[in-house]
Amino acid sequence: MPNYVVPRFYISRSLIGLARFFRVASPTCYSILSEHLKNRRIDEAKELFERIPSPNIYLCTKLIAGYAENLRLNEALQLFDKMPVKDTVMWNLMIKGCVDCRNMDMGLKLFEEMTQKNVISYTTMISGFLKFGKVKEAESLFWEMPQRDVAAWNAMIYGYFENGRVEEAVKLFELMPSRNVISWTSVISGLDQYGRSDEALLIFKKMLDFFIEPTSSTFASVITACANARDLGLGSEIHACVVKLGYLYDTYITASLITLYGNCMHMDDSSKVFSERLHINIVVWTSLLTGYGLNYKHKEALKVFGDMIRIGLLPNQSSFTSALNSSCEMESIDLGKEIHGVAVKLGLNTDAFVGNSLVVLYSKCGKINDGLIAFKEIPEKNIVSWNSIIVGCAQHGFGNWALTLFAQMVCSRADMDDITFTGLLAACSHSGMLEKGRRLFQYIPQSSSIEVTLEHYSCMVDILCRSGKLNEAEDLVKRMPMRPNLSIWLALLSGCKKHLNLELAERAAENVFHLDPNCSAAYVLLSNIYAFSGRWNDVARVRGNMRRRGNTKQRGCSWVNQKGIRHTFLSGDTSHPLSDRIYEKLEWLTEKLKEYGYVPDQRYALHDVEDEQKEVLLSCHSERLAICFALITTHGSAITVMKNLRVCGDCHSAIKLIAKIVDREIIVRDSSRFHHFRDGFCSCSDYW
Repeated sequence: MPNYVVPRFYISRSLIGLARFFRVASPTCYSILSEHLKNRRIDEAKELFERIPSPNIYLCTKLIAGYAENLRLNEALQLFDKMPVKDTVMWNLMIKGCVDCRNMDMGLKLFEEMTQKNVISYTTMISGFLKFGKVKEAESLFWEMPQRDVAAWNAMIYGYFENGRVEEAVKLFELMPSRNVISWTSVISGLDQYGRSDEALLIFKKMLDFFIEPTSSTFASVITACANARDLGLGSEIHACVVKLGYLYDTYITASLITLYGNCMHMDDSSKVFSERLHINIVVWTSLLTGYGLNYKHKEALKVFGDMIRIGLLPNQSSFTSALNSSCEMESIDLGKEIHGVAVKLGLNTDAFVGNSLVVLYSKCGKINDGLIAFKEIPEKNIVSWNSIIVGCAQHGFGNWALTLFAQMVCSRADMDDITFTGLLAACSHSGMLEKGRRLFQYIPQSSSIEVTLEHYSCMVDILCRSGKLNEAEDLVKRMPMRPNLSIWLALLSGCKKHLNLELAERAAENVFHLDPNCSAAYVLLSNIYAFSGRWNDVARVRGNMRRRGNTKQRGCSWVNQKGIRHTFLSGDTSHPLSDRIYEKLEWLTEKLKEYGYVPDQRYALHDVEDEQKEVLLSCHSERLAICFALITTHGSAITVMKNLRVCGDCHSAIKLIAKIVDREIIVRDSSRFHHFRDGFCSCSDYW
């Protein structure tokens, strides 16, 4: 006789029939109803309930809970209203359903209609108020309670932390007549969440003094606090304690331990903790991925991300954020695009955290247009979203774009902070917008929540210097309400280089050396200013002082990233395997440049040598070698070159013509900004 599989639907129908004909006992109906609700078969549960004659209060309560859990509040309220008799449990359940379904008005109405309130009724309403940020209402109701149990106190403390009321939470904790392990754990976790990890660890030690036994949640919170406080010693002691108590294989403890060792730069120990068993929890994998990124092991981080995908573990927002950050640090746009594609397939590309990371990735890798697209796809933009795209536009010299985005930010009533205005002032600096920069700088103090910082002054000094207003820039530095820092004097010194103001340059350099006698950047800038002025004796003197102090000038280098591999070049470099072809291309370009009327600007050679030798030195600068490498290894696409120092003026002029000669866009990122060369022009309009 063949075996037939009877569909669950028919079994359910048969049981309903039995319930009607034989009036099946409530426990049986209760279990069937529970099974439907457990598997979210709400309509089948509803049909079963409607066929049961005279359902008791337990069945009604169960179905109301099922409706509320599945956000079908109206059906829950209809069933609740039909009940002739309602006990306190049902009232509390219905109020909780309203809170879960974000209908606080209905929840409050039911609470006020309730004649026999208990501690759970009050606690449910208090948790609801705190969940939606209504702290005053929660406080009022809490102190109105005729009796308060530990759960009510805990709910209030947890809600304070969730709403950023850290001091109120700590004070309430100190007022508690009795505390349980949940109370202590809430305070430890809350303090750590708001950057007060050292205090959180002191609370844990105090908890042990009261002989309160920690739970796995307590240990996970304490280990996380050790990670954030970089307290490897205490973290290791707790690790040993966790092993003895048998909590080692708790998922959240494992994730916290991986984070602890990662934050303390002990990635080998993080890897050991991860390797102790097979993990299928995304939190554990993401902890390892993030740890590798924090320890600058970005290739390993991306390998972890790839392994997650291969075993079928779906990444979450944190996983994508960490993977994209590692791609950004590696400046690997190809890997970043692959991760972006996975995020699109999972529908996470519009998440604010993932979207922000995409904006930063594309901006830092020279693809600002893709960064703008990623920004527009974020439906709920936060302050990081706006700051990321404004700073990105500033780095690329698109000042008008940055100001337009700022106008949209103001219209959307988004919050602003000091980073917002640093980005805007930098955008004005890189785009030559003197008056707009002045107005923005004057606007900052008018904002009630933002103070003018040293970074803002540094940007404003840079704006004035680039516009040739050197005396005004010096006056601004003298009138500052705080002491100028190194970056402000260096901005002034850098401006003197552009406009060859030797007297001011020497004053600015003197202030730099007063703050930092070993500042190599100041020695180099001052030496270059003397070289531009043909004062070679002063050049030799400054370089001699630099050598005597043991300072060395950072060597200029440029690189191109292709398929995850970085190809690096120094000036006059011949070490690359394709060196012969690179110099062959360079020689061809040099001839073409002459045909287009290019004449080398020998001032940028910065060495007291013969003119012919100066031309050779200029032609072999690292950025030109990197461009030649990209030209012989890629076809048609835009070329992106990174450089650790500022691109020299002669190379800037040459690359404009090279872009026209080869008919390709060339993007160069130096230590200051991005330059987009196309058809003989640069996006900076020679204002840099």
